[in-house]
Amino acid sequence: MAVVEISIVPVGTQSSSLSEYVADCVAVLREAEGITYQLTPMGTIIEGELDRVLEVVRLMHEQPFAKGIGRVVTTIRIDDRRDKKLTAAGKVAAVEARLND
Repeated sequence: MAVVEISIVPVGTQSSSLSEYVADCVAVLREAEGITYQLTPMGTIIEGELDRVLEVVRLMHEQPFAKGIGRVVTTIRIDDRRDKKLTAAGKVAAVEARLND
């Protein structure tokens, strides 16, 4: 299981607000099977099998182009742990446990 952080920024929009484009990308996640996600103020955290996550990331990246945007900058960070199950909640819990020691 991979935990992936993604940020998609369309370049050259008519407005400084990007919520319309973010909503289109999140709509892709809502339809994606085998994926869980958490929208954050600065990006989105996605959990799932790496191959499936990368398929969905590609679909998300394409969304602004479908609305006529000519340039999109997508930043992806991947944490792919294969020795044990990895989740975003588990990563946070591990840090919080150390803080409470």
